[in-house]
Amino acid sequence: MAQTLAEQILSHAAGYSVQAEDVITASVDLVMAHDSISPSIIKVLREELQAPRVWDPERVALVVDHVAPASSIQTAEAQARLRRFAREEGIGHLFDVGRGISHQVLIEERLARPGMLIVGSDSHSTAYGAVGAFGTGMGTTDIALALATGQTWLRVPETVRIRATGRLQPGVGAKDLGLYVARMLRADGATYRSVEWHGVDFLSIGDRMTLATLSIEVGGKAGLIPPTGPAAADLDVPNWLRVEEGAHYEQTLDVDLALLTPQIAMPSYVDNVADLADVGRVAVDVVYLGTCTNGRHEDMATAARILRGRRLAPGVRMLVVPASSQALELAIADGTLTTLLQAGATIGTPGCGACIGRHMGVLAPGEVCLFTGNRNFRGRMGSPESQIYLGSPAVAAATAVTGYITDPRELEAVDEAEALFA
Repeated sequence: MAQTLAEQILSHAAGYSVQAEDVITASVDLVMAHDSISPSIIKVLREELQAPRVWDPERVALVVDHVAPASSIQTAEAQARLRRFAREEGIGHLFDVGRGISHQVLIEERLARPGMLIVGSDSHSTAYGAVGAFGTGMGTTDIALALATGQTWLRVPETVRIRATGRLQPGVGAKDLGLYVARMLRADGATYRSVEWHGVDFLSIGDRMTLATLSIEVGGKAGLIPPTGPAAADLDVPNWLRVEEGAHYEQTLDVDLALLTPQIAMPSYVDNVADLADVGRVAVDVVYLGTCTNGRHEDMATAARILRGRRLAPGVRMLVVPASSQALELAIADGTLTTLLQAGATIGTPGCGACIGRHMGVLAPGEVCLFTGNRNFRGRMGSPESQIYLGSPAVAAATAVTGYITDPRELEAVDEAEALFA
């Protein structure tokens, strides 16, 4: 019987053939925990489960990314405890302050690979689906149990298929596709479903991460992109993992990429999405480029192409927080970082930054932010009296130049006109 990608991976993890709605016990390939929740995980592991050791230190990754560097004594103490835990357990995969966001780093380090079952202490662990892994977020007790036993239990999810055709227009990107799908499915449209993204073989691994991370914003248990196409050519894909003709999909959403235009998620819900053209002239105080959804080198390079030779609009602050040190190094090497700095942007330490509103650029009451992240809930990035709009890196850069939410194609048209009459 043909299986979805989720069914194939979970069959492999369980050791027998499974199908949607089965409740299974499965062997995990990797457990990820970050600084924000690790203290409570360690407490459950030690005091409640009384586990003498983690089941396999080579299959554990610990990351300091959510409040990095530490913003308070309490945070510093919690991070110090995580470092001690790593030493005591012999966990070699500890990625400390400045290395970057857990999801980006685990993919860069090739710890996340096709066909794996990965559980993480972060809801955006769906990101690992960018390389064809079943990544899913879990809470404190479930992560502690996985650390102690190397196993987890879950119900095999049904699958919602996103079937894309055509190619994206200039100025339109993967973020616009992800927001459009949130607009169509709504926040609960794929609750406890696996979201499979078909027809996106042309996308980079970074753009696939954008789609995989946004899968949780429609309720997805996982977000899976088939590990095929040029970007996946060097991935070690097991021969049993492939799109199978005849697999059952609970729902299919067809999207013609050629008709897609820049999308904006308006306050204060990710699925409150509209065409940018219908949003109106919204002035902003802050443009924030970063997070696991859009903080990669290619995102910064996209912004730099638009900002080159331009300056930020008066009164606008632009914060750029790379998703990883590798992304930052690439931005330095090709001049992207210089372009961003010359335009007036501020660069932060690689990590989550102000995404959860705990440090490094939180918003004041009344401020409006154009954010390339994945959530715009009230109070998410600081004051509950601020407003957050979600958009692509290209929209972010264009907005930074004009001071109001702007279609990047407007600036491209200006550039073409200037070149014509130069």
